[in-house]
Amino acid sequence: MKLLRSLLVIILFPVFLFAQDRPNIILFLVDDMGWQDTSLPFWTKETEFNRRYHTPNMERLAREGMKFTNAYATPVCTPTRVSIMTGMNAAHHHVTNWTHIQKNTPTDMEDSFFHRAEWNYDGLSPQKDIPNTVYATPLPQLLKESGYFTIHVGKAHWGSMGTPGSNPYNLGFVVNISGNATGHPQSFKGGDNYGNLPGKTTFHAVQDLNEYYGTETFLTEALTLEAIKSLDVPIRIRQPFFLNLAHYAVHTPLQDDPRFYKKYIDAGLDETEAKYASMVEGMDKSLGDIMDFLISKNIDKNTIVIFMTDNGGLSLTPLRGGEAHTHNLPLRAGKGSVYEGGIRVPMIVKWPGVVKPGTKTDQYIIVEDFFPSLLEMAAVRNYRTVQPIDGKSFVPLLRNPEQGDADRILIWHFPNKWQPDGPGINYKSAIRQGDWKLVFHMRNGQKELFNLRDDIGETMDLALQHPDKVRSLSSLLSSQLREWKAPMPVVKSTGRAVGFSDEQ
Repeated sequence: MKLLRSLLVIILFPVFLFAQDRPNIILFLVDDMGWQDTSLPFWTKETEFNRRYHTPNMERLAREGMKFTNAYATPVCTPTRVSIMTGMNAAHHHVTNWTHIQKNTPTDMEDSFFHRAEWNYDGLSPQKDIPNTVYATPLPQLLKESGYFTIHVGKAHWGSMGTPGSNPYNLGFVVNISGNATGHPQSFKGGDNYGNLPGKTTFHAVQDLNEYYGTETFLTEALTLEAIKSLDVPIRIRQPFFLNLAHYAVHTPLQDDPRFYKKYIDAGLDETEAKYASMVEGMDKSLGDIMDFLISKNIDKNTIVIFMTDNGGLSLTPLRGGEAHTHNLPLRAGKGSVYEGGIRVPMIVKWPGVVKPGTKTDQYIIVEDFFPSLLEMAAVRNYRTVQPIDGKSFVPLLRNPEQGDADRILIWHFPNKWQPDGPGINYKSAIRQGDWKLVFHMRNGQKELFNLRDDIGETMDLALQHPDKVRSLSSLLSSQLREWKAPMPVVKSTGRAVGFSDEQ
C-alpha cells in the first residue's frame, strides 16, 4: 500500500499541481435519517425530537454554513443516489425503487390490483445497452476528468450486482472502500466482523474493513477512519478531492453504538429508540471528526462540506419503537411516502469564503440539483453528458440565501409497492410549486391538495376549496411525467397502465 501511494504521488504530482486552488468537496450522505432526527431544528421552532437527539457537529456545521429548511430527496434510497450521480429526476431515470443485490430482481411487493411498472430495477449504468438500467454519465467521472481525486467510502447502492453500476470504480471513483450493490450492512459491529463470520456471511457483509474485525469499532467509526486515511494522497500532492462519504447509518439493522447507547436508555427511551439515537450520535461524531481532520491539515478553508440524507426517516414499526408513522412529526409519515416525512430531509452546506456563516434558506431544492451544483463548485464547465440534466444549481442560493423561485416545480413519482400500504406509501406521485403541493393516488385517482406554509403536516386537504389549483398542478405533473415517459403500474383487470393524474 505504501509503495502504491508513493507511485501515485510520483505519477500525479506534476499533472495536478496547478489545480490546488480548486475547492475540495465532501458530500457527507446519511442513510434513512429524518428531518427531525437531530438537535438542530430545521423548522421554525424546536421540537421534542430535537431535544431527544444530540448532534452538536450538525449544529457546528450550520453555524459555519447554510441550513436548507426545504431540501428534498426521494421516498427511498437508490432513486436519490442515482439522482445525485446523474442530475435526473427519479421519474426521468426510471430507477423509482431500491435496487436488489441480485440483478434481474425487481423489488416490488406483490399487489392484488396492479402489475408492477416497467422501471429500471437494475439501477444506474455508465455503459450503454445494459438491460433495465439508466445509461448516464456519472458525476464522479466528470470530476475525475477535470482533475479531482475521487473517493467513495461506505454505501453505494447504485446498481445490482453483476451490472457496471454496482462498482464505484466504473463510475469514476479512484478509490472505493466498502461500496457495492448492497443497501444495508449485515452488522454494524466490529465484533461481528461487520457480518464476515464463517458460515454466517451474506452479500450484506461489509467489505474492506479487515483490520477492525474482532474490535469494538462501530461501522460508522471504521468508515470514518478509512475515509480520513483515503485523503492522505490528494492532500500530500495537493490535488483537489471529492469524497463521497456515504454512511450505512442509520439504516437497519438498528444496533447500539456502545459509545452513546446508555445515555439514551438512562434518558428513558425504549431499547429500539435508544439504539437509533446512539447511531444518530455516532454519525454526528463522524461529521465532527472529518471537520477536525480538515482543520488539522489546514485545508478547512478550501473544503466544501455538504450534509444530506437520502430519504425521510424510517417510521415503520416494529423496526422503530413507539407508534408507526409518527417519528418525523410534525411532518406526515416517513420513509417510502411522498408526504413530507418521507421526502423532506436535513441539508447543510459549508463553503468558506462563499457561504456566510449561520445563514439559512427556505427556498425548496431537490436532490437532482446536486449534480449541476457540485460541478459548478468544482469549476467544471462545458461538460457533456449522455443524459439530460433536470437539476438546477443551488450555488446562487449559497451566495444569496434570500433568492426565491416560487414558480419552480418539484416532482416525486413512486409507481411501486414498497411496503404494505401506509400514509403516502405505494403508487403515489406528488408535485410542489410554491407553497402548494398536490398528491396523486394512482390506485383510486384521488388528488389531495395542501398548503405547506400553513399546514406543514399535510393534515388539511384543500382540494375541494381550490379546484383550479388542483387542475393546474395536475396538468403540470402529468405533462412532465409524459415528457419523461415515467413508468406507471399496470391495472391487472384491464392490462393497461394506470392513467396520469389529469386523466383521472
